[in-house]
Amino acid sequence: MDIVHFRTELLARRVALQRDVELGEQASATVKLDQSCVGRLSRMDAMQGQSMSQEAQRRREQELQQIAAALQRIDEEDYGYCIDCDELIAEARLQVDPSTPRCIVCAEKLA
Repeated sequence: MDIVHFRTELLARRVALQRDVELGEQASATVKLDQSCVGRLSRMDAMQGQSMSQEAQRRREQELQQIAAALQRIDEEDYGYCIDCDELIAEARLQVDPSTPRCIVCAEKLA
């Protein structure tokens, strides 16, 4: 397994997510409730957009945590092994998501 490749992928994804987090903070800012500036429907649209942005932000932050955990597993020479059963994770699975902590069997048990 090419650990250097996966580390590079994880680091690149982390940089992209950090950039998105910074941009997303602006979109999830508090919606102004002054009806004289924004009509009711426009305000509702803005609030819906804000909620969607907050959820996207939460998912980005969760992925950043998964990436940090994967990088730590690389440093501890534990990368590529399932955190539940300690079996080797298929390289094809890691190609799809290099931050995945579980083999397909254990991941399916959680679903």
